[in-house]
Amino acid sequence: MPKLPRLKWIFALLAGALCGVLFFWQRGAYQAADQPDNRQTEIVTAFTQYEWWLSRWSDNQVLCQVYTDHEGWPTPNEVQTYCGQSLYDQWQNTQPCSAALEGNVTECKGLYLHQISATPQERTILVDLPEAQVWLSITGCDNLTENVCARVPALLLRAEEPLPNEYILAINGNLNGEPFSCQGDRCEVPLQPTDAEGVAVTFWADSSYGDSSPHYQALVRVVDTGVSGVNGARGWYVDVLSSRWDGGQPVSSCSETWQSFPSLGHTPPWLASPDDPAALVSKEPYVYLAGRLIAYGLVDASSCADGGLLSNGWASACGLEVARPQVDAWQNQFDQQIIAAAQEVNIPAQLLKNLFAQESQFWPGAVRDLKIQEFGVGHLTEQGADAVLLWNPDFFAGFCPLLLDAEACVLGYDALDEDSKALLRGAVTVSVNPECESCPGGIDLTQLDFSMQVFAKALQANCAQAGQVVENITGWVPGEALSYEDLWRLTLVNYHAGPGCLYRALDETRRAGDNLTWENVARHFEPGCQSAVTFVENVTSMQPEPTPTPTIPAPTATPTLFVPTPMPLPSATPTASPLPPTVAPSATPGGYPLPASPPPTAQPTPYP
Repeated sequence: MPKLPRLKWIFALLAGALCGVLFFWQRGAYQAADQPDNRQTEIVTAFTQYEWWLSRWSDNQVLCQVYTDHEGWPTPNEVQTYCGQSLYDQWQNTQPCSAALEGNVTECKGLYLHQISATPQERTILVDLPEAQVWLSITGCDNLTENVCARVPALLLRAEEPLPNEYILAINGNLNGEPFSCQGDRCEVPLQPTDAEGVAVTFWADSSYGDSSPHYQALVRVVDTGVSGVNGARGWYVDVLSSRWDGGQPVSSCSETWQSFPSLGHTPPWLASPDDPAALVSKEPYVYLAGRLIAYGLVDASSCADGGLLSNGWASACGLEVARPQVDAWQNQFDQQIIAAAQEVNIPAQLLKNLFAQESQFWPGAVRDLKIQEFGVGHLTEQGADAVLLWNPDFFAGFCPLLLDAEACVLGYDALDEDSKALLRGAVTVSVNPECESCPGGIDLTQLDFSMQVFAKALQANCAQAGQVVENITGWVPGEALSYEDLWRLTLVNYHAGPGCLYRALDETRRAGDNLTWENVARHFEPGCQSAVTFVENVTSMQPEPTPTPTIPAPTATPTLFVPTPMPLPSATPTASPLPPTVAPSATPGGYPLPASPPPTAQPTPYP
């Protein structure tokens, strides 16, 4: 009995606690229900509304009213919208009436517009507000060299709230399935060693505005180098793939597209990304380049009995010897531009230079004596222009408004009509063609800065298209299907021979039950696509021998190239073979291998 008062106090405390819990639960539920669905705000702006009447001359009858918010006459589209097609056609067909100047308006035929009023008005506009963002880097690795840390670092996430009077409440996420959360706008998440494939990270920020940032993704790899560092400490390879990376030079943008880490250890020479042009210097005996320099009068080979040229336009042994100093200088004069263009889109600079070496030996003049016309130092075709416009949205967004109305460009390249697409393709090929009749050698070298940028973005577009072809065949993310280096090899195939050759070779590899490696895929190219194998091997081994673009019938290994004379620039719409549709194929569900026959919509159209 003496314990009964104590029990009453206990019950009273429990009741109070329960009320408090219910209060805060109700408050939290109210706040959650009151969160904004999206970041928008209303802005009230002032404007002047102009009222126009569309009337008939004969009796001044008002047939419709047109309202505008700009000075000057209503646009034809505004008249059509307010008055309908029939009245619009009558108005458009109305001829000037001289009788109206004399006051005899009843003798005039048709319709006329006249302004009735100008009234100050206000309108409410719904404006999208910027979202909170989260950026990703690493910490605890001050001496990061070639992606190697002396110890296992931590992820550093930093959130930003762009709205005034609002702030970041917390950063949340999960690392390899394990959740984490930090209060405030900064969060350090310790890492652990991973396998070579890495682990997935999802992260986002909660804002005092009542919403969250987008949920971002990353792939993180931490692998033991097997080599002791300073004071015997172990070294660790550290790589991060994420669009939110803010920790210095990231891996290739194509690596992010494919979700594929580069191989552990040192990068292959052909995938190097040097900052110093001296690292790209080459001294290859390019006989085609030597022939062009002689043919265009940039090298005097009159001392050679044969004039320094063979019948196919390439340099003879004597011609190459005479032209060798200019050949060495010419092939290296673009190195700074190559590095700048490669860094702009984050692709390997050495790969870009090797590609130019194989396509043109650095001679940027057009080749028009093959079935497919090729332009610039990277031999861009009309089909190649189609690829960069379709598969590189950033390039399209910047290039399209230069030729077409901005409203027509909003929906993307694939939504344009065929005439507009042809106009853009032609303009892209013109933009990389530096031919100039009045320039030394017929080449305007000042045009090559923009040309290099186009080719870098074209290579980036081809890595996206090649990755989509791999995904169509396997149903997997490209990085799960092939190695990083092999995905670059497939990108070179796509650039040189087109997605049709690549698709069929991958499909034949799948049907044969072979593993998806470059060695296996290379054995399955059909005859008309075989030059792609030579092209890839030359680019990746840095050999100087050029490889012709495949055509039907397949060309010989060394095509006959006659000595050209400078020719005028191509028209905005080149007269190349009709371009097949190149829509982004939909991914096929399921893993590799697939059924024998993929869906028809998944197969890219071959070149030609």
